[in-house]
Amino acid sequence: MLPAALDDIKILDISQGISGSYCSKLLADFGAEVIKVEPLGGEQLRTMGPFFDDDPNPEKSLIHIVLNNNKKGITLNLETTSGARMFKKLVAQVDVVVENYHPGYLKSLGLSFEDLEKVNPKIVMTSITGFGQSGPYSDYKSEDIVAYAMGGVMAFSGTKDREPLKHGGFQSQYEAGLNAALSTGFALFGRDFDGESQHVDVSVQEVVNASLVMNQPLFPFSGAVQGRRNPKGTMYTQIMPCADGYFVSQTGARATWDDQVRFYGKPELAEERFANPVQRLDHGEEFDSILLNATKDRTMKEMFKTASEEFQMLFGISQTPEDLSSCPQLESRDFYQEIDHPVIGKIKIPFRLFNITESPFQHRNSAPLLGQHNEEIYTENLGYSKEDVIRLRELNII
Repeated sequence: MLPAALDDIKILDISQGISGSYCSKLLADFGAEVIKVEPLGGEQLRTMGPFFDDDPNPEKSLIHIVLNNNKKGITLNLETTSGARMFKKLVAQVDVVVENYHPGYLKSLGLSFEDLEKVNPKIVMTSITGFGQSGPYSDYKSEDIVAYAMGGVMAFSGTKDREPLKHGGFQSQYEAGLNAALSTGFALFGRDFDGESQHVDVSVQEVVNASLVMNQPLFPFSGAVQGRRNPKGTMYTQIMPCADGYFVSQTGARATWDDQVRFYGKPELAEERFANPVQRLDHGEEFDSILLNATKDRTMKEMFKTASEEFQMLFGISQTPEDLSSCPQLESRDFYQEIDHPVIGKIKIPFRLFNITESPFQHRNSAPLLGQHNEEIYTENLGYSKEDVIRLRELNII
């Protein structure tokens, strides 16, 4: 096995929340040395649930633990003159700075890309914001639901008789973090050739919009707009209930309509009014009644196995977090990693996003406690004494 892909890269992550933390986590998992720089009271993720044992302790936020795995952690008050000066000294020693502050905030502290470039002419600064560093919306506030609305996904999510829907979770933030990690890698690759610094500007709105590869091109090319799903017709190909959850089934792959009829065990589905896709919509209510009766006593796992293995159908089950934690497919690919956290003990977390044969993700240490590596970083990297570290803490600089 080769050394970790990024084991010669050093990163300062001053971001708060999901997007920047996920970006630097991915880089850390591939071997980069990442120092998470938090404000004195800790970053936002420490206040975000769920918490281990439902205890709202800043060291027990599970999302913080997952997104800061493999990092070291220090505290530093960037809004003080001394703190900003110390940060610049650290910047001189690293390759990348990851941040997701409002445009202009770091400039007000003398820590903009142009300021840091003077300290380190080869620095790569990755900035993640709701609308990017420029444009008429760049000063506007944003959050996950805003990104979904402004990025276009909500326009065709849900049904036509109801308001647009937002997907669950914080997918726009994870998507932005993934794109930020990718573009940071590109910037580092380019720097290896020309030695130039780079400012990576990631807009969450653009990240969401760019994912609409099947929808966005419709309008400029043909003037067409994909709307939300029509609630009339049939629930077939949409989410449907069964005995212990929900599933989705579609025609396609190798399965014929006869295979669908045999899978559902309802011979009447072979009639032309159901077999013909157009006629099926005209008899949607009766068709749905047959499907619901056919699946009301069947379980998700049984149906999934039968549909996939015996009939080669396009078939999926709506897995809950509990289902995913024991999913045999994820387990077989080492998707989860057991870590030993100093406060909560051993816990299994999502870890391996993708597999690379010779330089895979590596777990080295769990997420740092607040300020855990202050003494190590400030004494070894900046040359302060232990007494200096104590004094800096008393002055609320670290």
